Amino acid sequence: MKLVFLGATHEVTGSCFLLEACGRNILIDCGMEQGRDTFENQEIPVSAVDIDAVLLTHAHIDHSGKLPMLYARGFRGKIHSTRATASLCNIMLRDCAHIQVAEAEWRNRKKKRSGDELYVPIYNMEDALETVRRFVGHDYGEKFRLYDGIEVRFTDAGHLLGSASIEVWITEGSVTKKLVFSGDIGNLNQPLINDPQYIKEADYVIMESTYGDRLHDIPPDYVTELANVIQSTLDAGGNLVIPAFAVGRTQMLLYYLRIIKEQKLIRGHENFKVYVDSPLAVEATQIFSEFMYDYFDSEAMKLARKGINPISFPGLRTSITSEESKAINFDDEPKIIISAAGMCEAGRIRHHLKHNLWREDSTILFVGYQAEGTLGRQLLNGATEVRLFGETIKVAARIKSLPGVSGHADMNGLLKWLTSFEKKPEKVFVVHGEDSVCNRFAEYLTKELGYDAYAPYSGTIYDLARNVFVEEGRPIPAQGKAAAQRADTVFDKLVLAGKRLIAVIQRNKGVANKDLAKFASQIHALCDKWDR
Repeated sequence: MKLVFLGATHEVTGSCFLLEACGRNILIDCGMEQGRDTFENQEIPVSAVDIDAVLLTHAHIDHSGKLPMLYARGFRGKIHSTRATASLCNIMLRDCAHIQVAEAEWRNRKKKRSGDELYVPIYNMEDALETVRRFVGHDYGEKFRLYDGIEVRFTDAGHLLGSASIEVWITEGSVTKKLVFSGDIGNLNQPLINDPQYIKEADYVIMESTYGDRLHDIPPDYVTELANVIQSTLDAGGNLVIPAFAVGRTQMLLYYLRIIKEQKLIRGHENFKVYVDSPLAVEATQIFSEFMYDYFDSEAMKLARKGINPISFPGLRTSITSEESKAINFDDEPKIIISAAGMCEAGRIRHHLKHNLWREDSTILFVGYQAEGTLGRQLLNGATEVRLFGETIKVAARIKSLPGVSGHADMNGLLKWLTSFEKKPEKVFVVHGEDSVCNRFAEYLTKELGYDAYAPYSGTIYDLARNVFVEEGRPIPAQGKAAAQRADTVFDKLVLAGKRLIAVIQRNKGVANKDLAKFASQIHALCDKWDR
């Protein structure tokens, strides 16, 4: 009964934990690192073919993005999540695969000319599609048996449509322990989705700390604040460009913009256009609408029961093709452009920044967390010029952020979530925060509130039955994102296929001798064909 900490340790992204219990290997999240890596993450210590199942907190890529890579390396188990998370991953993982393949094609155009070894994407579209087929959707509050001795329940974390904290009960012999993985804990009073639900008991808590050292500003009147930015930008004759995560933040903005349109809060530009320039965001918005009656909060449901879609309004335009996207920047009329990716590291938003950052009449409005090392963080920190598509762009546009708009709970929200447990857990593991934040939050919990709190580094192994460390990880400075997300070569994939074959052979122990003999013959025939 052990827990191995792998990702999102002293970092915000790359969430990944391995639970070894009841003879099973279970991953909780398998996320991609985004932005600058501070520390090297340990590799998953077991082969992908030996992972029995994955429990997924929510669809964001820093929690789900490496699942297709896991499949490519031989994982063939089930991925358990809420139903909404499964639907969102269907589009997000396909989109991520598209980005991986497109990046490989772009890199290889240069490598072919120079004669360098070609770049291999960490996974492709086929891997993503096969991964999506492995999802099993569950309802909030549904307690189910994962394996003998292991039960699981998803509880609404209030962070994103379908996001969950995961409760896991483990029984080995006479010992039963309950773990709670917080996932990303949502901010209170977000539009569309419910507030986080609180859990009463746990032996061990693994909790995020993204904003564990700060408080959000007193929530402003978001509608008024957003309307003011729109008014001033359109009056100046410029465009309002909003980098927004395609899933969650885009739909929140559409909710506020519907209110602004309905209440006629913009003067002189009443018919202003709003473009959602992201195929992913368009698909995600459709999924939000499909799950409206199961997941939306009471305020949004009141609108839905009146036949009003809370995230749609006159003047809303969507662009799917690249031609439609390019046409937006040839439209001289002032407008709002919502585009992904939210941290400006990839996607169509970079093209819109190229066309608008140099314009004094335009505004770039950030409405979400910007990780260290991302272009979004550079702009918020006051960069006067940036590089985009090999070109230096002067930053003349107004750079603003909408305070308090965050999908993550602040320090008070995190403490409210933790102190809702009726009895202090045996241990609280603090993860999913920048290095200094993890340390400060764990120290506060220990010294001020009397919790046994610890911020593990990647590679930490904890014995849950005995409540002791097996091994404490240590900080290893990252060598760079390329090292952390190295793609498998074709030969690597062949070796992984061989490992999967060994695993399949082991699982067939005890099968009838006649069938085993046939299996052995097939393997020998394959070896005869390739043995050189």
